[in-house]
Amino acid sequence: MSVLKRGNSQFWYVQFQFQGKTYIKSSKTTDKRVAERIEREWRVKVHSQQYLGELADVKFSEMITQFIETKEGTPSHSSLISQSRLLNKYFPISKNLHEITNNDLTSLLKLRVKQGVANSTTKKSFDLIRGAWKLGKRLGYRYSDLEFPVLKLEKHRLRYLTIDEEKTFLKELDPNRKDKGYVLPSQRPSHIKADMVEIYDRVIVLLDTGARYSEIAKMEWTSINFDDHTLRLWRPKVRNESILYMTDRVHKVLLRRYENRKTPYLFANKKGGPRNPATTPIRKAFKRANIKGCTVHTLRHTHATRLIQNGLSIYEVKEILGHTDISTTMRYAHLERREVSSRARDVINQLTTQANKPSLKVV
Repeated sequence: MSVLKRGNSQFWYVQFQFQGKTYIKSSKTTDKRVAERIEREWRVKVHSQQYLGELADVKFSEMITQFIETKEGTPSHSSLISQSRLLNKYFPISKNLHEITNNDLTSLLKLRVKQGVANSTTKKSFDLIRGAWKLGKRLGYRYSDLEFPVLKLEKHRLRYLTIDEEKTFLKELDPNRKDKGYVLPSQRPSHIKADMVEIYDRVIVLLDTGARYSEIAKMEWTSINFDDHTLRLWRPKVRNESILYMTDRVHKVLLRRYENRKTPYLFANKKGGPRNPATTPIRKAFKRANIKGCTVHTLRHTHATRLIQNGLSIYEVKEILGHTDISTTMRYAHLERREVSSRARDVINQLTTQANKPSLKVV
């Protein structure tokens, strides 16, 4: 028998091997004895299926749950959970695994296209479906043959904010702004004011550090060193850590928040825990500012772009952004080439000017 703990989960996991296949799932219990009973029953069921020569049925929703559990502790775990909620709304996950058809896949694809969803986002849903389907197939459940659609990923022009766009954007996030249809700043409830200040502060930190939104949302005060103006940024997506120097405005923002802190987190929810990344206020600010084609991730692109435009190399920017693979940073390479070309032009212009200077006549 084999029951074990995985990652930070409070539940016992059941795991065993049979004929070269590994079977693993959460017991959904903190009681070890109950988990061991679940393991025995599951093992007997698998043996029976094998000897009777019949494949058992399983709900597709169960395979989704089991597949997500196998990814616990990985960078993709939270994204898979989000995709499972979406599939619960748009995909027939209540069917048995063998009842899922190619028509179900096509219907989902058509729906997402009609909704205007980008292929890169739709692909995440199909990755979860494929992963759950493969897991069920590997565990010996009855399944249908599926042909997954090939989604062509769009290549978008790199979008970043100009200096003027940033000014307009921050003006629309200013906690003291006067919005049409809203009460005056002096009449706003304290919790509304606090939320507006927090969104503004978080955007400043994102712009000046290039951090991912989720990284800042979960940052604790123990990661901040005001004496040497540094912050220690843990990046769960790539599982590495960066030490970044604060800009003057980030230092000012965080120092103000530190003096008024009530929780261990820079940005906390009402219960004192880390605030979930909420992008709606930022998207609305972009819309009010009439700045098109921008998302929260545009702030990260803006940071990287400005670094390259002001002389940092691709490899230096890779370290700042915390990329594990230089190929990810290469999306900014054209900006570096442009800056190199600009400097080359200036060098040639300078040499040409010197060469064409009239020589002094000796009298």
